[in-house]
Amino acid sequence: MLQDLKQYEVWFVTGSQHLYGEETLKQVAEHSKTIVEEISGSGKLPVRLVFKPVMTSPDSIYKLCQEANNTENCIGIVAWMHTFSPAKMWISGLNILQKPICHLHTQFNQDIPWQSIDMDFMNLNQSAHGGREFGFINSRMRNNRKVIAGHWQNMEVIAQLALWTRVTAAKYDWQGAKFARIGDNMRQVAVTEGDKVAAEIKFGFSVNGYGIGDLVEYVNKIGDLEIETLIAEYEDSYQLAANLRKGGEQRNSLIEAARIELGLKAFLEEGNFKGFTDTFEDLHGLAQLPGIAAQRLMAQGYGFGGEGDWKTAALVRAMKVMGNGLKGGNSFMEDYTYHFNPGGMQVLGAHMLEICESIADGKPNCEIHPLSIGGKADPVRLVFNAPAGNALNASIIDMGNRFRLLINEVEATEVKEDLPKLPVARALWNPMPNLKTAAEAWILAGGAHHTCYSLSLTTEYLEDFAEMFDIETLVIDKNTNIRDFKNQIRWNEAYYHLSNGFMG
Repeated sequence: MLQDLKQYEVWFVTGSQHLYGEETLKQVAEHSKTIVEEISGSGKLPVRLVFKPVMTSPDSIYKLCQEANNTENCIGIVAWMHTFSPAKMWISGLNILQKPICHLHTQFNQDIPWQSIDMDFMNLNQSAHGGREFGFINSRMRNNRKVIAGHWQNMEVIAQLALWTRVTAAKYDWQGAKFARIGDNMRQVAVTEGDKVAAEIKFGFSVNGYGIGDLVEYVNKIGDLEIETLIAEYEDSYQLAANLRKGGEQRNSLIEAARIELGLKAFLEEGNFKGFTDTFEDLHGLAQLPGIAAQRLMAQGYGFGGEGDWKTAALVRAMKVMGNGLKGGNSFMEDYTYHFNPGGMQVLGAHMLEICESIADGKPNCEIHPLSIGGKADPVRLVFNAPAGNALNASIIDMGNRFRLLINEVEATEVKEDLPKLPVARALWNPMPNLKTAAEAWILAGGAHHTCYSLSLTTEYLEDFAEMFDIETLVIDKNTNIRDFKNQIRWNEAYYHLSNGFMG
């Protein structure tokens, strides 16, 4: 379900002007090609970096931005000002550009050539002040963009560029994406609701509702041979509980779980959906709540949100795209219960069933247990612990007048207890800066109880993502204190209320 990011390309665009003459412009182009070739050759970029001719006029810039908008696999532009490039040349192009832009503020040479530097060198290498000219016009036009400063051969700079391209791919993936809300929202729940029209305008994806019968129709068409093939995959991939193995007393429940997974996948594929939601309050026609189905489909790249939570389903999908090929994983998650022990306060994250196996520490168990909610047969699920490591939780919230992306950095820890009576997938973490402050800040920000939990991404990914969509970001990290956090919320409220008038 996740596409190879190499199908996408980011264009490397260099700014200059005719003032310097053809010989200088030829050197500018050669330097640009060298940068593209070496960064591409590093193997660090998940997408293709494509050299474009040096831009020296308003017309050429405008045409390039038109071309970028109309080229399907172009997901963004990296701009570098090798010489001084008068910024008025960029206005018309930047006005129409619909793809994200990264300003790489670098220069071809790493060091100053103290003994040989002369005016010819100065005329050619003007990135230090050329980049400031380009920065001004973007700021004057209030353009959101990524700025990366440093030498282009520095691995930290290349890593930042690689990170930005992953985020750009996630933004591109949302454009025209479809998410299926199977059944409705969990009744009377507020935070999982939201304005789907506003979301489509702001983010580019659509969310539409489908009756459970639409899914059941696909489930009922699944044949025995398909089920046998999938169960063989279960047996190879997981440690099956004895009662689910061939001849076990609940083998038929595994067959039904496989039938649901196959039917759900067929429904998603035929509808070209990138994610879905369901709810335990609307299961008519299904034998059990999709447990292992949701877990495995997430591992394949689909977004998922429980109880109709389409915002989290969309965010899970976006973070899956960003993390494609990276170590770790991304999963639907819920803060389930707290460990308020003064010796070490922690959060146990879990859900009824639907935690993605991409965050599993080792081979999951495939088990069946009662759910005690939903009124259906006992569902099959994967049971595992998530590993220790740096992680984060993120949530998109509809605040009425805007969308807010809330992020809490956490330190995941090993689950050392057996939890014999809680047979679900789970993760354990220490929220930054501590549970008391993190929980207070999350609640003050209106954060949802559902999140996307990531072991592969950092806060910078999500800050860049929010920047691309021009939405609010609030970060809870090791430096958070409640007084300042409250003030940030108040300032943001004023800013987003007034921001549409800033350009008056």
